[in-house]
Formats: sequence, C-alpha cells, structure tokens
Amino acid sequence: MTTANAMRSQVFARTLLSLSVIAALACGAVADEQGLKEPSDQVIHPFNGKDLSGFTQWVQESDRNNSTRHYSVEDGTIHISGEAIGYLATVDSYQNYHLSIEYKWGERTDGSKYVRNSGILLHATGPEGNAGGKWMASIEVQLAQGCEGDFIVIRGKDEQGRVIPVDITSDTVVAADGRTRWKQGGKPTKYAGKQFWWSQHEVGFEELRDTRGKNDVASPLGEWTKVECICRGDRITVKINGQTVNECYNVFPSAGKILLENEKNEIYFRNFEIKPLSAN
Repeated sequence: MTTANAMRSQVFARTLLSLSVIAALACGAVADEQGLKEPSDQVIHPFNGKDLSGFTQWVQESDRNNSTRHYSVEDGTIHISGEAIGYLATVDSYQNYHLSIEYKWGERTDGSKYVRNSGILLHATGPEGNAGGKWMASIEVQLAQGCEGDFIVIRGKDEQGRVIPVDITSDTVVAADGRTRWKQGGKPTKYAGKQFWWSQHEVGFEELRDTRGKNDVASPLGEWTKVECICRGDRITVKINGQTVNECYNVFPSAGKILLENEKNEIYFRNFEIKPLSAN
C-alpha cells in the first residue's frame, strides 16, 4: 500500500470510528430518554441553580450512596467538598458547543503542599468511572493552580475491558525545560503520554499550593475564574478569563458528557452555560 493510500485508509477508518462513537452515544442515550445535544439557537443550562438533577454523581469509594456530602448546591452554586476522588457528570452528551463556566476555590485542600487541583472533562464517554475507577474517558481541561488550561488525555475501558480511544493533536513549541507549550502555527504534535501545557506555563514553575506563575491569567485565590471551552467539530479552544491559552484538534471523540472533577480540593462552580457556536 502506498503512503498516500495508507493515509487515506487511516482517515477513512478514523471517520468511521468517530461516526460509530457518536451513533453509540445517541443510541445509548435514547434508551435512557436522553439525547446527544447540540445547542442551535438557545443556551442550555445543565445546572438549574437549585439542585443537581442535571447530573450523575460519582466518587471512588465503596459506599457511593452518601454522595450528598461530596456534591451539593449552596447559594446557587455547585459545591464540591473535596473529600473524595470523582466527578459530577452531565446527564446529557453534547457536541459543537461553547461551554462557559466559572469556578472558585474553597477552603479545604488535600492536605499536601501541592497546588489545588480540579478540572473540566470534555467529551466523556463510556461507563461511569471507566478510567481507573476515578473518571471517564475524556479530554481534561486542567484547573490546577498555575496549570489552568493544560490538556490531559484520559483513556478508559468499556464494559468488555477494551480501551476507549481518546486522542488529540496540538501545535506546539519546545520551551527551555524541554516540555511543549501550545503555540498557534507551531509543530503539530500528537498526544504521546504527556499533558499539553498552556501557552505561558512558566518554565521552572513549582507546583506549590497557592503559588502563581508570572503570566497566569486565572483570578487570584478567593475570586471567580471564567473558563470557556469552544468545541467545534474535532477542535477544542480554551479561554481563561477571556484569553486564549490552549487549543487542540483531531480530537477524538468529538462529543460526550461534561464532567466537573472532584480531586480532594474544595471548589465551587457557577454560571454553567452551554451556548451555540453561532453566538461566538
């Protein structure tokens, strides 16, 4: 097989796989009376400001019936207590959307000296807790202090134990520490086991609790930070407080649930909106 034909075959196979995943999402959702949603002319609010009926709840422990202490609603915000590992997942799956959400750190940490940690997981697929009993197969937008906007690929397994494929590519440059940073027009770099750091991730940054990189765009501790994830086809663009900090493409899968991560650090979320791309 020639190189050109091999490339065409790979693209065709990838397209078929992508379509099969989206179809599986839709078919599975129909059984649960939920669908694969794409906002067209109005904003979707998964969080109604009163309760968590728009989410499923997961924690990595044997007694999952006591999740109310981990996830709750306080003064119109989502409160994640930070006492466990797990997530809140939207009941519905989404594609082609503009996610806008704000977060603020609470008091509780994991007790270590390292940065407060959480994340927003996009295009999540597969069974609950399929990634090591912690998360779902997805693309994480990191919220850890100093690392806001980094991409992390999370792969999991389906009910038969088969790996759920998750992949991204990003345009990057290599910084003085030998690690990549996102830069538009840089070298196309396929995921290979390391997270894609945001554009201004400081070289030599020590990930110690409540420290900041010199170019961080997240808000100071105690204030709200706005995160936007623009998911258009197989591309994800991330903005922190209005500044574009990271982007990836050839994203697979390109649809799924949205997860708010619980990683043993207390955090609040508000203004959870899924907007049409036409609003950009």
